[in-house]
Amino acid sequence: MSSIRRSDQPSAVSNNPIPSSSPAFGTPAHPILPRKVAPIRAPAVLKPAPKSTVLPILLPPATLRPLAFRTFTKKHNLTLTSSALQALATFIGRQCGSGWREEGLAEKVLEEVAKSWKKCSSQVIVEGDGETLKNILKALEGSMIGGRIVLSRQSSFNFAGDAAPQNIGGALERPAFESQTSFGMSSLEVEDKEEEDELLKDPREWFKIVGAFDQPKLVYNVTQRHFDKSSSKPTLFPDPSHKTELFRQRYHIVHQRILRNETFQTPTFSSARLASLNRTESTSTSQTNSITPIANLLGRSGSTHLLLAMLTVSPTGALSLSDLTGTIALDLQHARPVPDDGSYFAPGMIVLVDGSYEEDYKNLTSGSASTLGGTGGIGGTIGGKFIGFSVGHPPCERRSTTLGGDDQDKTSTSGPAFGWTDFLGLGSERATGARMSRIASKIMHPTSSHNVVIASDLHLDIPSTLSALRTLLRTYTPAPSDLHPNYPHAIILMGNFSSKATLAGVPGAGSLEYKEHFDALASVLSEFQQLIAHTTLVFVPGDNDAWPSAFSAGASVILPQKPVPAIFTNRIRRIVAEANREVWGTMPGKKGGKEGEVIWTSNPSRLSWFGVKGEMAIVRDDVMGRLQRTSIRFGKSEEEEEQPQDGEAMPDASSLMVEDSQAMDVDLPKPSNSAIDTDTQFARALTRTLLSQSHLSPFPLSVRPVHWDFAHSLLLYPLPNAVVLADSQAPSFVLKYCGCTVLNPGAIDESGGRGKREGRAKWVEYDVSSGVGVVRVEE
Repeated sequence: MSSIRRSDQPSAVSNNPIPSSSPAFGTPAHPILPRKVAPIRAPAVLKPAPKSTVLPILLPPATLRPLAFRTFTKKHNLTLTSSALQALATFIGRQCGSGWREEGLAEKVLEEVAKSWKKCSSQVIVEGDGETLKNILKALEGSMIGGRIVLSRQSSFNFAGDAAPQNIGGALERPAFESQTSFGMSSLEVEDKEEEDELLKDPREWFKIVGAFDQPKLVYNVTQRHFDKSSSKPTLFPDPSHKTELFRQRYHIVHQRILRNETFQTPTFSSARLASLNRTESTSTSQTNSITPIANLLGRSGSTHLLLAMLTVSPTGALSLSDLTGTIALDLQHARPVPDDGSYFAPGMIVLVDGSYEEDYKNLTSGSASTLGGTGGIGGTIGGKFIGFSVGHPPCERRSTTLGGDDQDKTSTSGPAFGWTDFLGLGSERATGARMSRIASKIMHPTSSHNVVIASDLHLDIPSTLSALRTLLRTYTPAPSDLHPNYPHAIILMGNFSSKATLAGVPGAGSLEYKEHFDALASVLSEFQQLIAHTTLVFVPGDNDAWPSAFSAGASVILPQKPVPAIFTNRIRRIVAEANREVWGTMPGKKGGKEGEVIWTSNPSRLSWFGVKGEMAIVRDDVMGRLQRTSIRFGKSEEEEEQPQDGEAMPDASSLMVEDSQAMDVDLPKPSNSAIDTDTQFARALTRTLLSQSHLSPFPLSVRPVHWDFAHSLLLYPLPNAVVLADSQAPSFVLKYCGCTVLNPGAIDESGGRGKREGRAKWVEYDVSSGVGVVRVEE
């Protein structure tokens, strides 16, 4: 019974949190009230921060635009699209609330988003439709407390959208901040070192061909002064308005380029201040030039102006000038080119004209609209005429000035203009330039040559051309006893691959004969298996190649031109694949190199090496003959003929036109006392004309047809490291102008196809490491 009483008694004690004084004997607990125990407080560091309530607001994108422009564009050189601005405005309005402006919450959010974008993407344009910005905002949302960003070492985010790897097989799982990319930190250096160890084998791994139809289309934004990605996809059947936009983009690019020239920039100090500082060398640059729109000439008769406009031919056959505001008749009776006999001036080119306006009060009617589609100002044709005194091309801009890089002028305070712009889709200079320079310094050994061989006019229907090609391939085939053979990185063979228009009804130039010609080329290549297994063969078509030659009948085809169809070139691909099997066996790259390949590309196209570090523009076109047929001839007065041209003084406004005229060099210099031959003068004029125009075909569409939506592939902006201009009507030459090497290989067969001196070959060789080219002639 006692045991029963003991079991029943603790029922009241169980409600008491204080234990019994003697539980073993069932002694009841003392009737003492429970003591209040103070709770254990966590340290301030471990204590979770209270989440304050934020009242979301509806923030219009237009209200956020000024702050976003200062943060993204001015500070980080990024460009926001409308969709990205809408996404940021929605995020900030929901997370920061009404304190986004007064408390500065939005500025911190925009700063973190801009930094994260530059670390996660190499694109300069921030797009709101992609996954990158969505992942950044999603990861940032988890660190927002009370409208503020609270970053911790243990809160890591993966912007790629992939989940972290799981713990498989009992392996020790790494912390999140070590396995993923931390918010605000970059793992680019670690990733670069791992990639470099894998890819530091052959420089050809970093060479890439970019076709004209694969090149991204960028549109210059005049308001924000940067390049935007085109919103519409390029097509062969565009809207008629794209025809006008083609010339407007050319004008905008040239206009913004010369406005950054020192001659057009207002000096910081006045002339009196410069004199007080005794800077006599800077007083010459204190005088600046300004460009006058054509519409602003009205009412200013007799005044002198400097115009930047396109040379056009009016419906009456007279020469005129057109810009974005209007058109005016041009009188070049007393004008002279700058420099004399140093360049070509033809309709379709954008030129600088210094002269005087003479108003016609009798005929003030407006004529046809401007060629550039100008809608501002008065528009149309302005009454009167512009009497030109001097005509010159816009000053050329070096590649380092546009993009920056290792050879950038350190004394310049403005910096590169478009360092974050990706023109070829291979990365920008500011994003990948340092890494590419580091990789190039490890791969490009200074003791060995890194050549690109270019030959043109490979007429396969002429037997002597194949003999000349054997001479070229034999030159670069090392001897079997050579322990360290040095192969060219690429051999570029350019058309025309037929001396007659193919598929145009010409006897002996049908589809069967055309395919047999490439089969004969494959037989020649099969004789040099070691060479084609260690290099890249690049084929660029010409006007006589299929398929455009079927309807052009040998005339100028529309540029850009697509590659030669694969139906004619299958055997060459099989020959290259067989050479790789013979040389490399079943293990490609077992000797630390890359196996050979063959690429059929468009005309024109681009060859890049190490991303943005090197670029070569390749085009097959007879530009010299077209310039000589359409260029303007200037008359000379009697006084100019009597006076020597060397010591002649030039007007101040035209001095900028010859700023870089002395920058042109021939790679093989001649003695100073020797006269320049005629071929060299033609080559210099051709080079200066194309590079100053920043275009491979600065002609009207009636002279040289161009696909409207793919005209951006013909631009030479930014200026490439090298330009291959395969012109059969121009002499073979290698020139350097403004840091750009221009090469014309000429015809590979020096015998002219007549069987004389058969086997004598001519081509050009370009060293990508030093930027030096040379014309080679071998037998």
